[in-house]
Amino acid sequence: MNFHILTLFPEMVIQGLNTSIIGRAMANGFITMEAVNIRDYTADKHKKVDDYPYGGGAGMLMQAQPIYDCFQAVTAKLRPGVSPRVIHATPQGRVFDQELARELAHEEELVILCGHYEGIDERVLEEIVTDHISIGDYVLTGGELPAMVMIDAIARMVPGVLKNTESGETESFSDQLLEYPQYSRPELWRGKQVPEVLLSGDHAKVAQWRLDQSIRRTKERRPDLYRKWEEEVK
Repeated sequence: MNFHILTLFPEMVIQGLNTSIIGRAMANGFITMEAVNIRDYTADKHKKVDDYPYGGGAGMLMQAQPIYDCFQAVTAKLRPGVSPRVIHATPQGRVFDQELARELAHEEELVILCGHYEGIDERVLEEIVTDHISIGDYVLTGGELPAMVMIDAIARMVPGVLKNTESGETESFSDQLLEYPQYSRPELWRGKQVPEVLLSGDHAKVAQWRLDQSIRRTKERRPDLYRKWEEEVK
C-alpha cells in the first residue's frame, strides 16, 4: 500500500512515522510513504501558498493552484488506470474509526491532503477530494497530526505489517468491544494478583473470561459501542 501526503510540513510527517511498527513496515516494503511539499508547486516566486478569503474574514486560505499541481504531480507517477482515494483531513468530515481504517487498508494508493491556516479554497476540494474525514470533534493547527493518526491505524490493517497476524483482529473495536485487561510478570505486584484463570492453562476458560471482561469494560466505558454490539449479536 502506498501513502501520499500533501503537506506544508513533510518533515513532521516523515519523522513522526519513521519509527516502530510503521517504520519497520516501510523498511520491509509492506507500505511506502511520501510526504510531498505543496509549497514546491506554487507559481508564486516567493513560494506563497495562501491568500485572503473573498468576502472577508479572519485568517488566510490555502490556494487552489499549488494543491492541485501537487496532486497532479503525485498522480502522474501512479500506475496507469489507478484512481486514488483522496482524503481531506478536516473536522467537517466523517469520523474516523476502525471500520473505516479497515476499509481504506484495501486501497492500493491513498492520498491525504493536510490543510493549514483557516482552510482550503473550496474549488480544489471539489476537484480532487473523495473523502472528508475527521479524527474527532476538535480543531488542530493543521492536518498533519490527523494524517499520521489515520496512516498508523490504516497501515496496521495491511497484511504483513504486524508480526502477529492475529493482533490486528483482537484489539479494541475489532468487533465493537473494547480489549480485555492484560497482565504480565510478576504474578503479584503491589498486592495485586494476576487473575487465576489466566494462570490455569485452560484456553477455553481464558477465552470466555476475556470475552466477559471485554463486554463489561465496553458497557462501563463506551455504552455507545456496547449498544452496537448488542444489536449485532441479537
